Amino acid sequence: MAVAPSPQATAAVAALSRHRSGAVPPVPRSARVAAAARRPAGSTRARGGLVARAAVAAKGEVASSDTGGHEVLMFEALREAMIEEMTLDPTVCMIGEDVGDYGGSYKVSKGLSEMFGDLRVLDTPIAENSFTGMGIGAAMKGLRPVVEGMNMGFLLLAYNQISNNCGMLPYTSGGQFKIPIVIRGPGGVGRQLGAEHSQRLESYFQSIPGIQMVACSTPYNAKGLLKAAIRSDNPVVLFEHVLLYNLKEKIPDEEYICCLEEAEMVRPGSQLTILTYSRMRYHVMQAVKTLVNKGYDPEVIDIRSLKPFDLHTIGNSIKKTHRVLIVEECMRTGGIGASLRSAIIDNFWDELDARPVCLSSQDVPTPYAATLEDATVVQPAQIVAAVEEICQS
Repeated sequence: MAVAPSPQATAAVAALSRHRSGAVPPVPRSARVAAAARRPAGSTRARGGLVARAAVAAKGEVASSDTGGHEVLMFEALREAMIEEMTLDPTVCMIGEDVGDYGGSYKVSKGLSEMFGDLRVLDTPIAENSFTGMGIGAAMKGLRPVVEGMNMGFLLLAYNQISNNCGMLPYTSGGQFKIPIVIRGPGGVGRQLGAEHSQRLESYFQSIPGIQMVACSTPYNAKGLLKAAIRSDNPVVLFEHVLLYNLKEKIPDEEYICCLEEAEMVRPGSQLTILTYSRMRYHVMQAVKTLVNKGYDPEVIDIRSLKPFDLHTIGNSIKKTHRVLIVEECMRTGGIGASLRSAIIDNFWDELDARPVCLSSQDVPTPYAATLEDATVVQPAQIVAAVEEICQS
């Protein structure tokens, strides 16, 4: 039986509608109480990150429409996801530094403390190990916390909590506990942020048993992946790139979610498969323009799911093109590309007509100087040269 939304939830949804129209007036104080609306009848919480395929399939129909939808920046899409999930589920909350009145370092939580109160949007001290551990404890007791790292590099301070607690407690407790937590925040090489603020932690976290990892690259998949991650009963780490928050895209007005284990076909092709994710998606697409002008027909896949890999989509592409190039911003040693290349060799060796190639960042601390910083990261010209070499081999 469906439960009617509470006045507080209705106020929060109305605030979201006003935000979409371009104005975000203050939300009445009555909306500061935690939303009490239950999830509508017929909706199903994602188990193990799997979400309704129908919602994923609907993307092509809705997102491609010229009439429906609204334009948002990526940080606004993430904010919409938080508002919608916090409105639908009173157990969803947000924890992190400056997520309250300040609205987060990249404004993902702007206005949320006014909508849902300062207990569901909890400002914390600068103590990543403490508030990450608090979030894991809250998840064990039935809440669905979203923990924001002001910068993903800071979450190295919480590595013990993420590894020994978040990833392993469901196993070591014999299944007595679920850890439905989302850990998210900005990372990657920005513009002269220095070595410590340019970390790519996916290489650190990929070996932790029990956690899922996804990386968003567009406003559409940022919102859909965050909503799916919140609904998952597994701990999920969502990587957001610091340079993509102001990326603009039209997304559907209707609710949608993206599958946490599914890659995205960005461009169909026939000659070679390019696998990439996050910011490198745009370096790849810039290179593709040059490659098409030169007569090449590459297929581009945004893998999105960093753990586990969508080997079904990846394998089908390799069986068609028989050549593969991996492009990542992660470090070469122990990076996502190294693991992906190993998985391709193990599963699709007989389908390959050339060795799989991986372009990664240099194994050096990211320099502050802009020219040196660019030199450590894969650039479009390098992608073009690698494709030409692979296709001529």
